[in-house]
Amino acid sequence: MAAYTVTHKQLLSNYAVLQTLTPNDLVVGGTFTVGSVAVPFNGTFTVYDLPEYLFIGLDDEGDLLFNYEIPLPNQVLYKCTGTDVQRTASTGSITFTQTCTWITATQIEDWLGIGTASALDTAFLTQCALAANSLAFTRRQEAGYIDSLSTSPNGQVTLGTISLGGFFYRQRGAVTDFATFDGMSAGASVGLSPAIKMLLGIPKPAVA
Repeated sequence: MAAYTVTHKQLLSNYAVLQTLTPNDLVVGGTFTVGSVAVPFNGTFTVYDLPEYLFIGLDDEGDLLFNYEIPLPNQVLYKCTGTDVQRTASTGSITFTQTCTWITATQIEDWLGIGTASALDTAFLTQCALAANSLAFTRRQEAGYIDSLSTSPNGQVTLGTISLGGFFYRQRGAVTDFATFDGMSAGASVGLSPAIKMLLGIPKPAVA
């Protein structure tokens, strides 16, 4: 679970904006919880926008308006019904848990073609699936993609995540980025293969 300290709050036209002390990892469409700020800011909400400038309300068509002469980092904007509150200093926190469940250990096992895994292998395969889900989601998020945590965007990404899990499984006991006992340097371990990067759509950004 990630937690961030709130430094400022604002509420205009039934949209709330909170600013955090440090950069946050929230994504549009993600769920987060606000605590110890004030009513009606507190509660569990969905990220509507991550603005980088001062929010000044809505236009006649209901679109968000910002003052582009006042940049404000680390902001999260969400729908929140209540009386307007001009931007002011605040206390409180934002917390969220980001758990991706695109693939399972069984899918990695099938991809590896190892048949029925032992109890020890099953535990490790589960760990590989957790790591692959987390890394695949994070790397796509860093590239600008907005994905669901529960459902893979498409079959291409699913296969890329399964392949990544298979890569983790095959790397067990294969760490080589340290010197051997005889003083001769061993070969460095490799990163993600071009095929996995291609399937996940990374490092090519989703937006220019």
